[in-house]
Amino acid sequence: MIALVDYGMGNLQSVRKALQRVGGQVRIVKKPDEMLSADQLVLPGVGAFADCMQNLKKQGLIDPIRQFIRRGKPFLGICLGYQALFERSQEGNKTDGLGIFQGSVVRFPDTKFKVPQIGWNQIEIQKQACPLLREVRDGSYLYFVHSYFPEPSDSTLVCARTEYGVRFASMIWAGNIFACQFHPEKSQAVGLKILENFVRL
Repeated sequence: MIALVDYGMGNLQSVRKALQRVGGQVRIVKKPDEMLSADQLVLPGVGAFADCMQNLKKQGLIDPIRQFIRRGKPFLGICLGYQALFERSQEGNKTDGLGIFQGSVVRFPDTKFKVPQIGWNQIEIQKQACPLLREVRDGSYLYFVHSYFPEPSDSTLVCARTEYGVRFASMIWAGNIFACQFHPEKSQAVGLKILENFVRL
């Protein structure tokens, strides 16, 4: 069973339907015990980093998420759920994140590119061995909606990068942990392939 975390900030129904479409057995969860009993965990998210962490704290989910990850079960963070894995974000009042990985979440610099980035963009695959990128072509287009992105201190985490004024880490992988800045649930065939690969882990 895949636990899809409901902390008030994810487009849950789109993610749920996409996971189900590729064969996932999905349950939307709000409580730690429901989450910890799952086989796989998905942390989605849309919105502000500070609100994300405040909601997770209010529901008592911060330590259970860390505990789930430590158990070695497959974890997928999407968009804000990706950003939350890092130590802190520049957004708002420099809010602390889950601290699973070292690094900060930063805003796109002022360039000719519009912020937020909204729309389709390509990924440049750094690690073709990443299980979620099986049968995904280098240069594939995925759907993004964001103003901030993580800068991992450990560059070996990065399995895909994307260019938008700057070249940023659009996907990471470390053992049982997978996370992406793009929205696979909105990315048509390529996004569904990534989710299918996660379901099959």
